Amino acid sequence: MKTDIHPDYHEINVVMTDGTSFKTRSTMGKPGDTIRLDIDPKSHPAWTGVQKLLDTGGQIAKFNKRFAGFGLKK
Repeated sequence: MKTDIHPDYHEINVVMTDGTSFKTRSTMGKPGDTIRLDIDPKSHPAWTGVQKLLDTGGQIAKFNKRFAGFGLKK
């Protein structure tokens, strides 16, 4: 292996959406940095089965505005 080409592998903190935290090792950031998750297995619909829409970029509102005229004909 070549020397001095590998990133620093250190311990960081991960805080989940419910406030629980754990330590893991990563090359991200600096030793002791904290990552706060927006979506994790406790809140993601793939694991919970509950759909919750996150409209951070206004995409859902844009879609609804664009297709508001479409509907089922009776």
